[in-house]
Amino acid sequence: MSTHDLEDMGCGTSSSTKDRKSEKVLKAALVIQNWYRGYSARLKARQRYALTIFQSIEYADEQGQLQLSNFFSFMLENYTQIHKKDPELLARLFGSTLQDYKDRQDYVSHIDVPDSYHGPRLQFPLTFTDIDLLVEAFKQQQILHAHYVLEVLFETKKVLKQMPNFTHVKTSPSKELTICGDLHGKLDDLFLIFYKNGLPSGSNTYIFNGDFVDRGKHSIEILMILFVSFLVYPNDLHLNRGNHEDFMMNLRYGFTKEILHKYKIHGKKILQILEDVYTWLPIGTIIDSEILVIHGGISESTDLNLLHRIERNKVIDILWSDPRGKRGCYPNTSRGGGCYFGPDITSKVLNKYQLKMLIRSHECKPEGYEICHDGKVVTVFSASNYYEEGSNRGAYIKLCSGMNLRFFQYQVTKATCLRPLYQRVNTIESSAIRILKERMISRKTDLIHAFQLQDRSKSGKLPMGQWAFSMENVLGLNLPWRSLSPHLVTTDKSGNINYMSSFEDIHIQKPVKEAQSTLIETLYRYRSDLQIIFNVIDSDHSGLISMEEFRAMWKLFNSHYSIHIDDFQIDDLAERMDLNKDGSIDFNEFLKAFYVVHKLDNVNKSDSKLA
Repeated sequence: MSTHDLEDMGCGTSSSTKDRKSEKVLKAALVIQNWYRGYSARLKARQRYALTIFQSIEYADEQGQLQLSNFFSFMLENYTQIHKKDPELLARLFGSTLQDYKDRQDYVSHIDVPDSYHGPRLQFPLTFTDIDLLVEAFKQQQILHAHYVLEVLFETKKVLKQMPNFTHVKTSPSKELTICGDLHGKLDDLFLIFYKNGLPSGSNTYIFNGDFVDRGKHSIEILMILFVSFLVYPNDLHLNRGNHEDFMMNLRYGFTKEILHKYKIHGKKILQILEDVYTWLPIGTIIDSEILVIHGGISESTDLNLLHRIERNKVIDILWSDPRGKRGCYPNTSRGGGCYFGPDITSKVLNKYQLKMLIRSHECKPEGYEICHDGKVVTVFSASNYYEEGSNRGAYIKLCSGMNLRFFQYQVTKATCLRPLYQRVNTIESSAIRILKERMISRKTDLIHAFQLQDRSKSGKLPMGQWAFSMENVLGLNLPWRSLSPHLVTTDKSGNINYMSSFEDIHIQKPVKEAQSTLIETLYRYRSDLQIIFNVIDSDHSGLISMEEFRAMWKLFNSHYSIHIDDFQIDDLAERMDLNKDGSIDFNEFLKAFYVVHKLDNVNKSDSKLA
């Protein structure tokens, strides 16, 4: 019997049967593929929402920082007692250095490096060997002695003072240039860049585009590597100033605290000299007369000719501004400083000065870089895991004349390989929701008042739209509240929101039980500002301030910030804070007592979703 006969009797496998099986396999593969694409898209959406939360709160905090700077000006005008007590310290807050330290020996020669010091020892004049020495020492978590830190700072200032506001750089087909964005104290990112791209040298040119410090734990190490590299190769390593190269920003975002922790004896001296070094950092770099590199952005009034001549510490706009898709130039309401500039402004400014492109930093991007305004604006951000491990990649740019930009991405991870995407998203999402809830609890009284105004029937519930409107009206974070609602509140079967459920699993711990909730929320909300203010008053770093100083400063703060807290509440709080009744308050310890308790910290929320 032939094969064909077997097939006719059903004993074989016909081609049509094979086709049907293949079709089923193909359909199954397509179903799996479509499911995975949808799954990945949902994870990416959750990640975007989480990053939006981080960024919105970051920008809101920066708004608060600028308001704090305004407060210090207000304080100078109204609180002469502080000025009499410590005029030099206040002088620092308003842009002038403590004094003109012309003789560096006043600082350096009296600081001995003992034989017991086993960290790196720098030899002046510096060479490539010193760069390599620093990098290897910092990989071993060694601390550079204050003597060498001050030597480097004085020498850096000396060289920077000779430089113009804008550095002009030339490339060639045989000589590439590397541009790095914000590092924010993340030393491992700098190490990874050098591992992949090589140390700075006469044949390996770098531009570091500001925000070297704050947030991360290793800002001084990054500064020392960059400054030493700059001193060895002043024509091949270029440093632009960012908005965090600023004394006031360092007070809030961690660099001041890092210095005082690592250099307990000489930290104050280091900060004083460093503040002066900041003011001499160049504003930007111009590459091949075609590409403008600045930290923030531009505005409709950007005048490069003027910026070439202006005092370097007067350039707020270009350190803070951000590009947007909307045409025109309008106030940067998210950050509270600089402006938003549209594609028309980019074209106008670039055309006016015969430039082709703007490369800037200043904004965290999920992929480490972003291109906008028809390819004329490029953002590069070099601090990976900026908000949370896995939150974003870092990137740097390589370019040379006549060639397109090349982007290099990376992500530092403690593990041997990145965790699965869903695990990273869960971690990022959980952290973002946590800080958002802390922002909500700090405005609990205001939010409840806003909800109750909308809830005319006093049912304790609101439609989604009214709840979202109230959240945005009070918090002003410009967030997708509808999408975030499953993680913040409970809803009934009709979709109405039980608005008090926002606060069921979180509260502010009260250091003084008798204090009113409004006062506690206000102190928690402004705790960072208050800590900076009272540390300024505490010029001897004793950690104590007098009752009189506390009352006077609070009344000024209350007035400037338009906070409606009765004086008797503050007087009562001050009395309770003076635990041993000696007329002084340990304010830092008091502020540490304000913390948010998350009741569900130990509950597994892995199934919670933003989208």
